[in-house]
Amino acid sequence: MRPPEARLEEAIGLAAAINLNVVDSGVVSVVQPRPATLIGGGKVDDVKILLDSFEHRPELVIIDGALTPVQHRNLETAWQAKVLDRTALILEIFGERAQTAEGRLQVELAHLDYQRSRLVRSWTHLERQRGGAGFLGGPGERQIESDRRALDDKIVRLRKKLEDVKRTRTLQRARRKRAPHPVVALVGYTNAGKSTLFNRLTKASVKAQDLLFATLDPTMRAIDLPSGVRVILSDTVGFISELPTQLVAAFRATLEEVLEADIIIHVRDIAHEDTDAQRDDVISVLADLGIGDDDERPVIEALNKIDLLDDDERSNIFVIANASQGAGTGTISAPVRIAVSAQTGDNVNNLQALVEETLTAAHTTVSIIIPAADGAARAWLHQRSEVIEELIEGDEVVVLARLSGKVQGQFSKTFPNAVIDTREDQERYSA
Repeated sequence: MRPPEARLEEAIGLAAAINLNVVDSGVVSVVQPRPATLIGGGKVDDVKILLDSFEHRPELVIIDGALTPVQHRNLETAWQAKVLDRTALILEIFGERAQTAEGRLQVELAHLDYQRSRLVRSWTHLERQRGGAGFLGGPGERQIESDRRALDDKIVRLRKKLEDVKRTRTLQRARRKRAPHPVVALVGYTNAGKSTLFNRLTKASVKAQDLLFATLDPTMRAIDLPSGVRVILSDTVGFISELPTQLVAAFRATLEEVLEADIIIHVRDIAHEDTDAQRDDVISVLADLGIGDDDERPVIEALNKIDLLDDDERSNIFVIANASQGAGTGTISAPVRIAVSAQTGDNVNNLQALVEETLTAAHTTVSIIIPAADGAARAWLHQRSEVIEELIEGDEVVVLARLSGKVQGQFSKTFPNAVIDTREDQERYSA
C-alpha cells in the first residue's frame, strides 16, 4: 500500500497535468468514512475556513478518493466550491488530452457514464461544458428531469459509434495479422517513460513529457531490430492506481492493442519510490483486460530511468535484471528484466536484442522446396525469415530457413506451389 504522502504527490501531479494551480494540499485521516461527507464535520469546517482565508478564494477542491453523489453534493454545498473526486479529475485530464476522434468518443462516453451515476436525489446539474463533457466551469445548466432521457439516448449513440470504431480496429488488426511483422506493445504506469522509450526506439516525436497521462491516443510505428527483423511498436495509454472503471470500459478498444501484441514490454520507473506498487497496479489492470499469469505471450520488464539512480542503486538494478535473464521467456508475474534509460539511451540496444531473442525463441528450422523460377518466393523468405542456406537441385531450390509458425502459414498461403519439408527431410539437404 502506498504511503499517504506518495498518494498526495500523485494527486498534485494529476492536478498539474491540466494546469491547475494548487495553492494548498494535505493528508486527512479517515478512520470511519462519513456517509454524508466522507471526512469528519470538523475537517469539513477546517477546509471551509482555509478556503475563506485566501484573498482570491479557490474555486475547486480535489478529493483523492471516490465520492458518492450525496457526499459530492454535500461537500460542494458546505464549501461553496466545485469538488472533483479522483475519477472526475482523471476524466477531466483525458477530456483535455484525447486527440483522435476515437479518443474523444471514448472520453465523452466515460464522462457520461460517470455523470449518469450522479443523477440522484438533489444533484441539480448534468454537466458543465468546457469544449466537451468536462467538469470545470462553463456556461449553462440543464435539469435532471429534462436531461435524463437525452443522456441515455446520447450514451446509446456513443456506444454505437464506438462499436463501429471497434469493428474498424478489428479489421485493422486482422490486416496486421496477415502482415509478417509481430507487434510489441509498451505498457506501464503513467509517466514511467513509455513515450520516451518509444521515441528512442522509433526515432519518432510522440509527445513525451514529465507529466501524468502525457499520452492518451495509441501510436504505432515499424522499427527494424539489429538483425533487420521488422516489428510494429505500439505506445499505449498509461495506467494508474484506482483507474476509473468508466475508463477501463471506454478505452477497452484502445487497450485491445495490448491483447493482440506478440510481446509485452512493461516499462517501469525504477527510480520512483513507489515503483513496486505501480507495478502491482499495472498487473491488476492487465488482469482486468484478460492478461494474467496463464497468458502465454512473453513479457519483458524494462527497468527504466536508471540515469536517476546513484551508482549503488544502479548496480543493484543491473544485478536484478541479469538474474532474470537466461531462464526462458518471461510472464506477467515473472518477467525477463532489463535495465535501461530511455532518456539517455543507455542499454536500449540490449533491449532491442532481447526483444529479437524473445521473438525468435519459438522459431523452427524448416526446409522449403521452391520452383527455381519462382524468384518472388525466395525474395519473400529472405525478407521475412532467417535464411540459413540455399541449395539448387535441378529445377528446384531448397531453402533452409528459421521462421515462426505465423510466417510459415503466411508463406504457405501466399505460395501454395512451394513444399515445406518435415524436420527429418532436412537431413538430406544439410548433409
